[in-house]
Amino acid sequence: MEHNPQRVPVNIEDEMRSSYMDYAMSVIVGRALPDARDGLKPVHRRILYAMFSEGLLHNRRYSKCAGVVGEVLKKYHPHGDSAVYDALVRLAQSWNVRYPLIDGQGNFGSVDGDPPAAYRYTECKLTQLAEELLSDIEKETVDFIPNFDESTSEPVVLPNRVPNLLINGAAGIAVGMATNIPPHNLGEVCDGLIALVEKPEITVAELMRYIPGPDFPTAGFICGQKPIRDAYHDGRGILTVRALSEIETDDKTGRSAIIVTEIPYQVNKARLIERIAELVNERKLNGISDLRDESDRHGMRIVIELKRDAVAEVLLNQLYKHTPLQESFGVNMLAIVDGRPKLLSLKDALQVFLKHRREVIVRRTIYDLRKAEERLHILEGLKIAVERMDEAIAIIRAAVDPPEARENLMAALGLSQLQAQAVLDMRLQRLTGLERDKIIAEYDEVQKQIARYRQILGDDREVSKIIVDEIREIRERYADARRTRIVDEAAAISLEDLIVEEDMVVTLSHEGYVKRNPVALYRAQRRGGRGKIGATTRDEDFVEHVFVASTHSYLMFFTTTGKVFWLKVHEIPQAGRAARGRAITNLLPLKPEEKLSAVLPVREFQEGRYLMFATRRGLIKKTDLMQYSTPRLSGLIAISIEEGDEVVGVRLTDGSSDIILSTAEGQAIRFEETEVRPMGRSTYGVIGMKLDEGDSLVAIDIVEDGATLLAVSELGYGKRTGMDEYRRTHRGGKGIITMKTTDKTGRVISVHLVSDDDQLMLVTSGGKVMRFRANEIRIIGRNTQGVRLIDLDDGERLASVARLAENDDAAAVETLDVEPEPEPESTPEE
Repeated sequence: MEHNPQRVPVNIEDEMRSSYMDYAMSVIVGRALPDARDGLKPVHRRILYAMFSEGLLHNRRYSKCAGVVGEVLKKYHPHGDSAVYDALVRLAQSWNVRYPLIDGQGNFGSVDGDPPAAYRYTECKLTQLAEELLSDIEKETVDFIPNFDESTSEPVVLPNRVPNLLINGAAGIAVGMATNIPPHNLGEVCDGLIALVEKPEITVAELMRYIPGPDFPTAGFICGQKPIRDAYHDGRGILTVRALSEIETDDKTGRSAIIVTEIPYQVNKARLIERIAELVNERKLNGISDLRDESDRHGMRIVIELKRDAVAEVLLNQLYKHTPLQESFGVNMLAIVDGRPKLLSLKDALQVFLKHRREVIVRRTIYDLRKAEERLHILEGLKIAVERMDEAIAIIRAAVDPPEARENLMAALGLSQLQAQAVLDMRLQRLTGLERDKIIAEYDEVQKQIARYRQILGDDREVSKIIVDEIREIRERYADARRTRIVDEAAAISLEDLIVEEDMVVTLSHEGYVKRNPVALYRAQRRGGRGKIGATTRDEDFVEHVFVASTHSYLMFFTTTGKVFWLKVHEIPQAGRAARGRAITNLLPLKPEEKLSAVLPVREFQEGRYLMFATRRGLIKKTDLMQYSTPRLSGLIAISIEEGDEVVGVRLTDGSSDIILSTAEGQAIRFEETEVRPMGRSTYGVIGMKLDEGDSLVAIDIVEDGATLLAVSELGYGKRTGMDEYRRTHRGGKGIITMKTTDKTGRVISVHLVSDDDQLMLVTSGGKVMRFRANEIRIIGRNTQGVRLIDLDDGERLASVARLAENDDAAAVETLDVEPEPEPESTPEE
């Protein structure tokens, strides 16, 4: 068979591999991945350059998007019009890009996934920030290449004064690889760039002090810092992004609602609501009674109303698990560097930008130097002509035509052709004295500019200084506040960071039923009133503890056996005012023989703070609070207790306070806290007060300036006494009388330090709750019975007294003049 020289035998595998790789690289470089220098894909770069060339600047009028799309298709991007328009629209959508590069007018879609209007209806122009990407492009700062039909040219990359790759991120799928770079805060990225210029050896961990993590345009939460560190070190990582939700409770109906105001990045709000509705209809989500979108131009608001018996926190976790209220964002920082795809760390991305800026500034300076030298050359000729004006004029007048005049000027005055032409082109008004001075001044100024340009080109430190100055200018002009919050641990926002911080009234009954309600639920009353039902209990049960704590506070539960358990206030179920609550045994792993003896709210664990314990037999103990900073499900030993003794109170101290102890028989002792040395957790303590037979300790308090000591008895009597009547002694004494106890008053059950603005809450064994101001109780001497604070039914006793943590009294009833009961005459101190 005759051999055909036009045919070349090739291996089909090699040809397929070669052709596919050529195609893949074409897609990777020319379509799907952004350039690391300006953060733009070719289609975005062409759109911005076409708009810039057409003069669609931020301070000009809007122009139809159809014209922009046509210009891009005609000169730069030979693809479908929908591809160009979709890319243009995205650059204008504030929920897709952190810093929009196009200012759109008309319908550009919505976060619900609504499509934009057709390009014949919408208009656009560049934003001021986008113009910074094209700044100095006319000064030969970047290379240009011929367009697809060689009818014009287009830039290979934009000069880009803004770190666009990081601040707006990028997403794209190429052949065999993809990129997904999250957006960041401009101010933080600028700070990181400056730090890198000033300290080139800086590490990624140190850079994260300036750039803690991504900043999404739709805000929300990023859970955990470790995935961010991984992504910044390796270029890859998976972030967990959650919506911002609040739980609101209607005081009238007692129903709760979950309010969503921020959603994860790139989540379709309409699809999100549809997904929740589907799960409700499929009975996979129980407890939702209504679902509606109340979003408007002021912001996003999705309302998820709950049924009366639904636990909002549990339902919120279910929503995170089953709906896009929690999404994963896979970071893949892949971009084109030197014509090839490269996986970038945070430092790599910043270095590529700085290298690009350095090249742009050098090329800009070279251009400016050349132009300045050309101008100086012209000015030198004009300067010579001005200085020899009469001779120049005579030469020009004697010449037959301009070419002859130019040749004669060059010969007579030693000018170049350009200089001689400039002299011929000079207008007669330049021959006036003032104009001659302007030429000399401009000549001197251009000389200074040339010296400056040469200084920049000869000193790399000058280039670095210009880079930092320009970055600072960009930061000052365009930076804004961070939107996305970053939380240390994913679990840290499972409940707490999604729950509004507010004061709650926490009640705990003698039988161990606990609940919480907002403070505002209890209306203020005057002393002597009948109170309000605060808890429904069985005949043999009564409310034993009541206090106010923030939803974000820890509750430390101390038991009679000396152990301590932890709960967050928001983990306690919220129930109606008259509801009984939930058994504490369902929330804490208590043993059958363990009962709660004290409950202490703690906002956060800090160095230099102590827990001061007091037991029924008069022992006290001080332990560093940090020894209790590691919660365990099984609890910790808080204090060793002798047989027959129990904890009656625990207080937080600063290590230098005065302590006051009070007993059931009306005795009190005051001494300095420094008399009690700090001990370990599993110790017994020391004697704080010697007790008479039958007497027992009921309270421990920390003395405060301006406070008075309020003592309340079991039959509803109370009194306030100034702290100046309690002299400071030493621990271990018997103390002095603080309230005269009789059959009429009963024994003292509670003692508190209060101020005039404090509000008090009384709880009876029948479950009634009464609230009033402390200043309604008169300040009287120590050795008195006090006044009646609340009317009790037969057999009813006062169970607990609490001091509220807030001072407003908007719900208070009108002031009533209530006369106190007659005081018995004072008796000598025992």
